[in-house]
Amino acid sequence: MSQLLDLTGKTALVTGASRGIGKGIALALAKAGANVAFTFVSSVEKAKVFEQELIQLGIRAKGYQSNAANFAEADVLVEEILKEFGTLDILVNNAGITRDGLLMRMTEQQWDEVLDTNLKSAFALTKSAMRPMMKAKQGSIINITSVVGVTGNAGQANYAASKAGMIGLTKSVAQELGSRNIRCNAIAPGFIETEMTEALSDEVKAEWIKSIPLKRGGSPADVANCVLFLASDAAAYISGQTIHVCGGMVM
Repeated sequence: MSQLLDLTGKTALVTGASRGIGKGIALALAKAGANVAFTFVSSVEKAKVFEQELIQLGIRAKGYQSNAANFAEADVLVEEILKEFGTLDILVNNAGITRDGLLMRMTEQQWDEVLDTNLKSAFALTKSAMRPMMKAKQGSIINITSVVGVTGNAGQANYAASKAGMIGLTKSVAQELGSRNIRCNAIAPGFIETEMTEALSDEVKAEWIKSIPLKRGGSPADVANCVLFLASDAAAYISGQTIHVCGGMVM
């Protein structure tokens, strides 16, 4: 591994890492030598198994059951990570949900749930994590947004708004914290094949792939490799950017 991509001694927090893209990100960071803290919502047993999987890679790891959209819980989470690991160098705001539906039928609850989980959690955790990062005068914050946050999508007004909000948050945080040597970037995945997309019909998947110049869906590893780069010293002069990991679907 390139010395620039070596994260040995760093501590990363990945939200929503018990499956899919988040799990792939946590694994990539661990393989690069980072100690990994991760959050999950409900599946305690699944999280324990994943925790052991990460530890077997030779790093320290711990899962935390936490609702990061709650400001008090976000503060407690960061405090517990600092007690356990000593530092917090990398924050990956990945937690996200969908509550799809046409705008005329979308309920206030569907709107609030998506905005809270996807956007408010990123705000709350960034606010909590920036304090130890400012003290250390270094850090990398990576927000997992979506190509839908750039293009919009019928039936996903809430999701698209939350992901577009993450891009605006990214640019603002990069400007506010750059003088403290804290970088903030966003990654916008396109069609990534995960447990969530397995529920889609073959016809729907085929339609998605038609619109992708590389003619395939992406994998969690494709996103994780970009996270690894942005978290590392190889990206030391990159901040405030949104990188599309979408096979050329959005240019």
